Amino acid sequence: MEFDIGTVRFDQNGLVPAIVQDYYSKKVLTLAYMNRQSLEISLKERRTCFYSRSRQTLWRKGETSGNTQQIVSVTADCDSDALLVEVIKAGPACHLGADSCFGGEIYRDKNHRQFSVTDLYELIRDRRDNPAEGSYTTYLFQKGDDKILKKVGEECTEVVIAAKNNDGRELTYEIADLAYHTLVLMVHKGLSVAEILEELGSRHVVDKKVKQEKMQ
Repeated sequence: MEFDIGTVRFDQNGLVPAIVQDYYSKKVLTLAYMNRQSLEISLKERRTCFYSRSRQTLWRKGETSGNTQQIVSVTADCDSDALLVEVIKAGPACHLGADSCFGGEIYRDKNHRQFSVTDLYELIRDRRDNPAEGSYTTYLFQKGDDKILKKVGEECTEVVIAAKNNDGRELTYEIADLAYHTLVLMVHKGLSVAEILEELGSRHVVDKKVKQEKMQ
């Protein structure tokens, strides 16, 4: 289904705010603006193209930095005067080199800590690239294949035992351990979170297609 630009309500300056979100992590990357032309270019090229209010000109994200953004979806809000653009990014989104433009936290409820699997993956990768004394993660990388694979195997067994014991708390703990050691293995073998999510997503699409074919 093609996106209908005619439904978008541009403001008096011919602009519409575009919230750019990472397709995989769902992290908000930036807030930019589009006019009709930049939106048309974005949809045609499947790459983000914005309108610079300060320079009053179009600019394609990554045209000089190489940090492009491949568009996965564009969704209008309920009033059609704002857009949510999901992208697969190649490199930092912020011109300052940060992953996201939103880094200056003003307030956070102390009872809610920010966490994502991608953040944990990046922390684990940093422990590989920048070994820290006394770090268990660094220790695993130093030991290599045999140690990492042994731990993954042990944690698989612990998950099975916890499930058989019908101990919800223990099962939660062991699944967390397995997830962590699996991420260590992924970093060690050069697999990204995005690749795993892409594989899972492709299976979902295939499953839906098979179901539709069976119904016909």
